[in-house]
Amino acid sequence: MRILLTNDDGISAEGIQALACALQPIAQVTIVAPDRPRSASGHSITLHKPLRVTPVKLRDGITAYATNGTPSDCVALAIRDILDERPDLVVSGINKGPNLGRDLTYSGTVAAAMEGAILGTPAFAISVASYADDLSFAPAAAFARRLASEVLLHGLPPQTLLNVNVPGVPEEAIAGVRVTRLGRRHYPENVVKRTDPYGRVYYWLGGEPPEDVLEEGTDVKAIAENCISITPVQLDLTDYDLIPEVSTWNVVGTLKS
Repeated sequence: MRILLTNDDGISAEGIQALACALQPIAQVTIVAPDRPRSASGHSITLHKPLRVTPVKLRDGITAYATNGTPSDCVALAIRDILDERPDLVVSGINKGPNLGRDLTYSGTVAAAMEGAILGTPAFAISVASYADDLSFAPAAAFARRLASEVLLHGLPPQTLLNVNVPGVPEEAIAGVRVTRLGRRHYPENVVKRTDPYGRVYYWLGGEPPEDVLEEGTDVKAIAENCISITPVQLDLTDYDLIPEVSTWNVVGTLKS
């Protein structure tokens, strides 16, 4: 079995190396990851500059390549050119910090798994819901190995992926594993307007941590209760329930001047 690893924290991040060490016993592992952090890059691809790939030596003899592209670029380059054979699974992570609810629309970690699904390869993204300096990736790495074995055994439907979040607590404090839906998080005001020493205005995107809505069955509530969440995600964003209503609007049908 062959597993492709990538992330948005960069090839030197501790999370991806912990993931590689955990998965090596069950598969041939190759890393293709950004040469620097690319957090919140979303599902962007690089069209206006050359992409370069550099072999990198990592611990434990892991085959690794760094690119100057985005996480989505990494997966596309790996599957379409770098790898001699198509991988059986794409795993993106382990991300430092959660990817819950609508965070998925911003996350480079999740976008890399999406790219795998788009290219016809089963994929999952995995994150630890903590930014602590002493964060241990061991529980998430161990769970990633268990989940990878299950995905390799059962497969996933086309154009789908799994988004996994692991609470940032010791393994013995993890209360269980839940299959969830995407939850809701409210972000407070997160645009800071400042003036530089030359009197020019600039903006800093950030602000206070999000306020989680703890609805039953969601990834947000699972993490709040120290459970691992597995959220199946489909690439088809169509709101099928809204199609009949929009079809009645006066703009639908033959276009008349």
